[in-house]
Amino acid sequence: MKILVVDDHAVVRHGVKQILTEHFHCSIIGEARNAEEMMDQVRERHWTIVILDVGMPGKGGLDALKELKQLRPKLPVLVLSAYPEDQLALRMLKAGASGYLTKDSAPTELVQALRKIIAGGKYVSAAVAELLALNLESDSEKPLHEQLSDREYQVMCLIAVGKSLKEIADDLCVSISTINTYRARILEKMQLKNNTELTHYALKNGLVNRLID
Repeated sequence: MKILVVDDHAVVRHGVKQILTEHFHCSIIGEARNAEEMMDQVRERHWTIVILDVGMPGKGGLDALKELKQLRPKLPVLVLSAYPEDQLALRMLKAGASGYLTKDSAPTELVQALRKIIAGGKYVSAAVAELLALNLESDSEKPLHEQLSDREYQVMCLIAVGKSLKEIADDLCVSISTINTYRARILEKMQLKNNTELTHYALKNGLVNRLID
């Protein structure tokens, strides 16, 4: 069995590898610090499963997951996030993740999730299961931010943390006019008038974090 651990923090990678070594004997455990290294590793070797961090520098976890699934659609991915399930879990699962765990989960839960996914299943916590159930509601009953596309959601959060349109354009490698278009769509869908109202909404709903950088 070959397990690839993708996280920009060496301490986290070391901790996860230690858990894996104790429970998955004779496994090959690889490491990657960012999305680029992950893709290189995936091209070079066929992995059994990938454990993917969300908040990496450069290309974030959501975009990294989408790129990975384009190259290896059947490769299972367990997302390991520092943030609560209600912020990114549904988006990661919809993008192709086989499971979602927070980094404060017990080691036994990580092992349980891996075994279930490797066996061909999906793994979600009770909190994520509740979110999935709520997601079945009609669009009119969903929070406004759930109606945003993944990119619109990303731009919204970047605006909310105070980044300028130029900074966002540079981060996402697109033009300022493209970001302006996203901003206009976001304000329209969210029924907001300006960046101040957008920021207030993001803070009120606990959506602001660095994971979408």
